[in-house]
Amino acid sequence: MTERNDPHTSCRSADVVVLGAGPAGLVLGVLLHAAGIDCLILERASRARVQTRARAGFLAPNTVRILDRYGLAGGLHRDGRRHGACEFRTQDGRFRLDYGTLGQGGRHHVYPQQNLVTDLLTHYLDIGGRIRFHTDALAVHDADSARPSVTTREPDGRSIRWNARYVAGCDGRHGAARRSLRPGTARYHHHDHGVTWLGLLAETPPSLDAVGYAVHGRGFAGHMARTADVTRYYLQWQRGAPADAWPEQRLWDELDLRMRAADHGPLQRGRLLERGVFDLTCDVVEPLRHGSLLLAGDAASLLAPAAAKGANLAVLEAEILAEALADALLRGDTAGLDAYSDRCLAHIWRAQEFTGWMTRLLHAPPEGSPGAGAGPHFQAGLQRSRLNSLRTSRIHQDWFAENYVGV
Repeated sequence: MTERNDPHTSCRSADVVVLGAGPAGLVLGVLLHAAGIDCLILERASRARVQTRARAGFLAPNTVRILDRYGLAGGLHRDGRRHGACEFRTQDGRFRLDYGTLGQGGRHHVYPQQNLVTDLLTHYLDIGGRIRFHTDALAVHDADSARPSVTTREPDGRSIRWNARYVAGCDGRHGAARRSLRPGTARYHHHDHGVTWLGLLAETPPSLDAVGYAVHGRGFAGHMARTADVTRYYLQWQRGAPADAWPEQRLWDELDLRMRAADHGPLQRGRLLERGVFDLTCDVVEPLRHGSLLLAGDAASLLAPAAAKGANLAVLEAEILAEALADALLRGDTAGLDAYSDRCLAHIWRAQEFTGWMTRLLHAPPEGSPGAGAGPHFQAGLQRSRLNSLRTSRIHQDWFAENYVGV
């Protein structure tokens, strides 16, 4: 199908309308276009905003394989760095897990998500893909029919209706795709881990050659490299406190304390480029297919960031969905679409389980939670035991490595 530009009507069309230009939407768009399927991506933000939204930066081996398969990995191979070690710092000292040599083996590529999105978007446009920025998807209509549509609000305030054969909702948990699900057709599972993080982006080289996880009586602290000159730090934060509650000096002092810099070496300090507060919550929608509307990425599930699974799941779901849509549109075979939800949910629940395990490993249960009722000393003992098992048990280490890099 081609875009219709009849000045007397506000209706246009594409075979697949994709909502959202994050990793899921862009990978899906590239793969559909490569298969000869006309698709259109609708994105409410500007191109500049899409390309600068800072997110996670750890790409799992399966994600890299998918990107390689479709010629999308040039940037990460050129500018990314392979990474395969974690360092845990606790009251019992520190220990290192070279997870790339454990289990079945596998390393991450450290490559900021905004760089990946820029690569994907550039490739999509270079091959002739269609995308509309500053276009707010309002609702998906008639998803239970063979001719769904999407209404949008254009930058000039006009309303346009886009007809499609399928709509892919890759527009997050608050996007039009989720909002358009008919009452009673979806089950929403939500869990709050009761933990809040302050995320810091610092203009400074990494202080460790590993991902740093510090477990401390004052709360968790984390260190994650992004580039040679930029490092991501995390501090467990009081829920409800604003991101600017502390001055930079106090934040660096707290990071030094929790990461036990006095024992293991100082952190390299630098200017803070960005601060953000977020609660560690997760959710899942079941099913992921609603007639002609299919969910992927953050619209399908949201994971707490403790294990860096979100972008990797999004890319995997996009590949599964692209193959299923190609079968349906080009060959009339809908078996892939029929199985799409169950296939992706199996990966999602596995990722949720490991993310929850990581969250419990790194944080004491929040006050008021069932686990906290056992008493802080009891919970601290359990946490210490888990960490010691990870330190000493090869079976436990192999299990960690397999789940840490896998989706």
